[in-house]
Amino acid sequence: MGMKEISLRKQKQRSTRIAAAVFLAPVLILLSVFIAYPIIDSFITSFYSWNGISAVKEFNAFGNWNDLLHDMVFWNAFRNNLLIVVLSICLQLPIGLALATFLDIGGKKFNFFKTVFFVPMLMSSVAIGFLFKYALDANTGILAAISGLFGGGSFDLLGNPNRAIFAIIGVICWQFIPFYMIYFLAAYSGLPLDVYEAAIIDGASRNQYFWRIALPMMRPTIVSATVLSMIGSLKYFDLIYVMTGGGPGNATELMATYMYKNAFVTYKMGYGSTIASAMFLLITAFSLIVMKLLNQREGA
Repeated sequence: MGMKEISLRKQKQRSTRIAAAVFLAPVLILLSVFIAYPIIDSFITSFYSWNGISAVKEFNAFGNWNDLLHDMVFWNAFRNNLLIVVLSICLQLPIGLALATFLDIGGKKFNFFKTVFFVPMLMSSVAIGFLFKYALDANTGILAAISGLFGGGSFDLLGNPNRAIFAIIGVICWQFIPFYMIYFLAAYSGLPLDVYEAAIIDGASRNQYFWRIALPMMRPTIVSATVLSMIGSLKYFDLIYVMTGGGPGNATELMATYMYKNAFVTYKMGYGSTIASAMFLLITAFSLIVMKLLNQREGA
């Protein structure tokens, strides 16, 4: 009887492994073809001088990587990415949490506001880029029109090297705050109702409940939102490319836009692959460091 049980257990384990392999195979194939292979190929291409069209590739070892280390445009783009990371986290998360708190307090009565607040997230980044490109135009934009009403002149944000990056960050926050609003609203719905009721019975105000109970319980969600915002900010491309193309000069250049220009505009595919590979390494390292720090603080 014991041998039969062991045999049946082994057969069940084997069938489970076969079923798992069958269901995982399509996913693993897709990940290998569309993620793993492009990453590996980018690293390989980074060691060549290639225009992306010719069949001939000239091997130049670490020449592209050496050029990248001394490329001030790339490091300026990386600095712009970090600026977007910091300001996105400092603006998107608190405002998203505030809106989620507002909607959670209102309950079903505020369903209209949920829809209105979420509208920016329903629009594509390209459409938003074109919308604000014309809205912030120095001569015909809405700010220029308001300035003209009060006797002022043109109001140039996107054409000013010192202001353009902050104007773009404002547009990015406008688009993605609704995402974090819904993210935190979902976290609110997951909080135990009996904890809130117990706090109210004990005499806690809504303000005290938020700061002393709800916010600490939502810490894992806030950590996840921080990581999502950080990774997304390091990969921005479409909205910036549509609004400024990295200009004026290189004031709003990001790693992704700089990579695109080198690979597909000037046809330096080898150097573009080097930038893409460097992006992968920097984003991975930055994400791992931040996650480790956040997890350490959470454990403390």
